[in-house]
Amino acid sequence: MDFKNMKFTVGDGCSRGLCRRGCGRQDRQLNTYDWLADVPGNAESTDLVEVQFKNTRKGYYHNVNALDLKKGDVVAVEASPGHDIGVVTLTGKLVKLQVKKANLKSMDDIKRIYRIAKPVDIDKWREAKSREHGTMIQSRQIAKDLNLQMKIGDVEYQGDGNKAIFYYIADERVDFRQLIKVLAETFHVRIEMKQIGARQEAGRIGGTGPCGRELCCATWMKNFVSVSTGAARYQDISLNPQKLAGMCAKLKCCLNYEVDSYIEAGRKLPSREVVLQTIDGDHFLFKTDILAGLVTYSTDKRLAANLVTITAQRALEIVEMNRRGEKPDSLSDSDEPMTENHQVDLLAGESLTRFDKAKKKKKQKSRGNKADNKEAKAANANNQQPANNQQASAENRKQRRAEGKQQRQEDKPQQQRQDGKPQQRQEGKQQQRPDNKPQRDAKPQRPDANGDQQKPQDDRQRQRGPKQQRNGGNGNGGQRRRQGKPNTPQQPKQEKANDGGNQ
Repeated sequence: MDFKNMKFTVGDGCSRGLCRRGCGRQDRQLNTYDWLADVPGNAESTDLVEVQFKNTRKGYYHNVNALDLKKGDVVAVEASPGHDIGVVTLTGKLVKLQVKKANLKSMDDIKRIYRIAKPVDIDKWREAKSREHGTMIQSRQIAKDLNLQMKIGDVEYQGDGNKAIFYYIADERVDFRQLIKVLAETFHVRIEMKQIGARQEAGRIGGTGPCGRELCCATWMKNFVSVSTGAARYQDISLNPQKLAGMCAKLKCCLNYEVDSYIEAGRKLPSREVVLQTIDGDHFLFKTDILAGLVTYSTDKRLAANLVTITAQRALEIVEMNRRGEKPDSLSDSDEPMTENHQVDLLAGESLTRFDKAKKKKKQKSRGNKADNKEAKAANANNQQPANNQQASAENRKQRRAEGKQQRQEDKPQQQRQDGKPQQRQEGKQQQRPDNKPQRDAKPQRPDANGDQQKPQDDRQRQRGPKQQRNGGNGNGGQRRRQGKPNTPQQPKQEKANDGGNQ
């Protein structure tokens, strides 16, 4: 080969493993990369073309007119009745594989492509698409008025606007014959009803899964296989409905992706019911790491006590030794048991909302703290040194404590002297406490039979219950109140009157 006279060209992308002709717009569901687009003669190998319509609906057509079609071209295809407008998503040999994957019943059902769409066809197609949302809302109200247990999830108009496909979800069989009549009279188009499942609806709508990637049913999955909770049990996944359910409120389809690998790896592990016997005691299975081939045993059947992690091969060896009647010294081969190497998480003990919590105001224990805060603020305003403020606040605090203690000592003998004297009511005046708070007026004392007022109650009488104080301690006051008689001093007035008459 003559390298000196060779003409070099700039690579266009196909020479590097990826071809721009094989890539289409990524805004459509079930997008397929055509990795044979740069192969010479690929497009001429077959006349089959894959055309995609709204969301996940695809169709396969014959290019009978030998049009030069590329990925992304808008074409007009045969429909019944009229024609439909779609976008070319795949050409060449890969279309044959897609036809097999779609499980078409007969190759005769494949229709033909008319032409590349004209501007008039595109305008009519866009006008029909603009009516789809309003039609869906109105059709839901019609189905509700007819008391039909169904949900209309999407509406798709044909490219020429002569036909509309209504996609609905229903748990049971629905008789929608009356619904079709009402819809045909309302929208004046041909009606077609298609029942879909919850997974198919999620694929048509699209979205992002918990893994952060686009939904599988919206990118590549067409055939849906039933998923059971047994797949989660094989993989030791917690049976939490919120975590196992996907965007369609059904079990995630990805639970079936690795279940075969887990089943094969689980056959190499010992049974959960087998108890390993050693000289130290019995060991019960606590947890397993299926893919790593590690098993952890505990000395307690229900609690995590003295956990030891060993390999599955070592566990099977101990099982064989127990069958022969032998007991090893310990579970592990070496003196040091295996420890699992976990990555260190620096934020393991932190909360995601640690910065969202409002700071709680600290309660001030005494009035002295409030005064100290005021002094500290005044000191900061005057740019005083913090050491001087602390000394001044400490001295003030000690001085207040000494004054309060001295005042309490002075109040004690005064209170004892007042307890020994009869309390007299002063009209128009209120007695003041040492702490400058108003004191309640003392109640007048009831005179005894001789006309003298009773002495104030001593400490023993004050300790009596509230009922005994109200009753006067002898039960007579309570008896008078029960009889409805007023508790007023009548006897002293009569004695004074008698004394006056004698005089």
